[in-house]
Amino acid sequence: MQLRKTQKTDWYLAGILILSAFLYGWGIWDAGSANSYYTAAITSMTKSWSNFWYGAFDPAGFITVDKPPVALWLMAISAKIFGVHGWSVVLPSVLSGIGSVYLMYKLLAPKFGLWAGRIGALILTLTPTVVANSRTNNMDAILVFFLLLAVYILQKAVAKRNIWLVIVSFGLIGVGFNIKMLQAFMILPAMLVYYWVAIKLPWKKKIAWLVVGMASLSIFTVAYPLAVDSVDQSNRPYIGSSQTNSLMELAFGYNGTERLLGQSTGTGGAFPGMGNTKKSTGTQKNNGAPSGKKPSGSAPTGTPPNQSTNKNAKQAKGKAPSQSGKMARQTQGGQGGGNSAFAIGSAGPFRLFQSDLGSQIGWYLPLAILGLIAGWFGFRKRGAKWYHVSEEQSEVLLWAGWFVPVYGFFSVASFFHPYYTIMLAPVIAALTAIGVVAVVKMSAQSNKESMISRIVVSVAVLTTLLLQAYYVWSYYPIISIILIILAIGLSIWWLLPRQINSKIKIALSAISILLMAGWWSLTPTLSHNSAAIPAASPSLLSQTGSSDMGGEVNSQLLSYTKKHQGNAKYLFATTDSNSASGYIIKSGKAVMAIGGYNGTDPTMSLSEFKKLVKSGQLKYFVMGNNSKTSSGQISKILTWVKKNGTKVTYSSSTSNQSSPTQQMGGQSQSSTLYDLSNIYE
Repeated sequence: MQLRKTQKTDWYLAGILILSAFLYGWGIWDAGSANSYYTAAITSMTKSWSNFWYGAFDPAGFITVDKPPVALWLMAISAKIFGVHGWSVVLPSVLSGIGSVYLMYKLLAPKFGLWAGRIGALILTLTPTVVANSRTNNMDAILVFFLLLAVYILQKAVAKRNIWLVIVSFGLIGVGFNIKMLQAFMILPAMLVYYWVAIKLPWKKKIAWLVVGMASLSIFTVAYPLAVDSVDQSNRPYIGSSQTNSLMELAFGYNGTERLLGQSTGTGGAFPGMGNTKKSTGTQKNNGAPSGKKPSGSAPTGTPPNQSTNKNAKQAKGKAPSQSGKMARQTQGGQGGGNSAFAIGSAGPFRLFQSDLGSQIGWYLPLAILGLIAGWFGFRKRGAKWYHVSEEQSEVLLWAGWFVPVYGFFSVASFFHPYYTIMLAPVIAALTAIGVVAVVKMSAQSNKESMISRIVVSVAVLTTLLLQAYYVWSYYPIISIILIILAIGLSIWWLLPRQINSKIKIALSAISILLMAGWWSLTPTLSHNSAAIPAASPSLLSQTGSSDMGGEVNSQLLSYTKKHQGNAKYLFATTDSNSASGYIIKSGKAVMAIGGYNGTDPTMSLSEFKKLVKSGQLKYFVMGNNSKTSSGQISKILTWVKKNGTKVTYSSSTSNQSSPTQQMGGQSQSSTLYDLSNIYE
């Protein structure tokens, strides 16, 4: 079952890659602002090398986004070549998604055969969260590609016993750190175990090479953060979402321990609805199910906030998405009444099977778990000692080492979004494919092993289809019942001797398992959805175009501030990044988000803000979405602005906005404008 070097074009793989290109790329011309937080940064990064280097959120380089900029560099390059459009900023994620599918094939086919590569590639392609992530400008699809590339190169390093490939492989994990920080390190245990078990070297040489590989990891990990932190803070942007203006602190704080403990930077408390031992608050009352029907029971969430059905859901081409303006990381629900940004179920060993996360990642989870077991025992050496590991078993160890810590993290962590579970998609695909090949191998051996293989397949089909029926029930009860009947019937059929209608049995089982998972995966494509909180769900079919929690633009406020900006450096200041992002994208001008993403970053003191106003660099202030939740110095600034600034009436009772927001006295509540220019006259 080895893949020969002279192998001709694999047309099965070609078809799978075409399918992935369709699922990930079709309709991205309607991406709108995608995730406006990052699109605003990309807009700013195309304006100067300094903004590009630091990943500045605003054109003036006041503050950065809350991640390192490697993925944003790729997006900014695309935007620089093609212009800043929704599709151009999403394009790197699309290409990364397709690349990950190809790498999955290349990782499996040489060790387990062509069909293992094809199955793994297809499963990865038809994983709902993979499709949703690959259609947006979040970093996760790009991160997964780099991690798979690191594993692929390590596999080559082991096969060729090449130290340079070891260096490159571990160095790529360091690059991954500068895409999404500690999330990249989640697969490091897998790489270390695989390297130690699989590479055939004298133990002293093995240790020496590993030391060099870890040195490469360390250099590529810390080089950029230390370079940024070593620059005088007055000569670079503030590091967004950090509390000490440090990229290293951001890695181990907001993007580190706080993810596990469920804390919110700047508040010191936990967001309600983030994973805990109580029942999740993420279930929506109405998930926007097709045909206007309310889902019965507890709908599998996965609908990003503010994505419920509304008359203005269809976006005009090139305009910012129509949303309510609540931030992604706030706990208030959108128009649908739910909180799917943090719909992560209840913490525990079965959290990933629950509908909140499972509807995005859990469709093939039983297959992966059984595939791990079947792969380990199916490829054992006959008569070998228990500690002797075959070449195939070392590959199983690699994927098991990826699966266990990542599964464990998502089972207990309290601060993450459902789409982060894309980290499990490659390993689920790989273990499923390995399990299939192992079962085929076992079935061709003794009668005892053949019976064991049939039992494994029977259990796999039964548990997988029953789990999928659970996910499907809230939208399509009749289909769910059909899946239950198929689950029982096929599981019994698989216990019969394999000679009886085996081809029909295999085809029916495969179609049954892939059908609804494939449908869920298709929903972001059919709806042309490129969301800030990416998810796949039939509820997307009740709307068209992209969805975002920021990106709103009050056209009259924008027109007024542009007209009266004068020589001021900033168009205006506001509380948080999502209140500023749409204006940066629309105008290309500098808008100061004084509190960063959550409105809580201690970017400046009240006295520093007063100096900024007194110097004439800032004339206007807009009370943004997070005005009521700001704290510390930011709260003092807001109090001072309200006390000393002059409210500006810039719109009539029929305000012309790019997106619907709650109106109050002719102005939206989140668009109250204060003139600060007369305070020091």
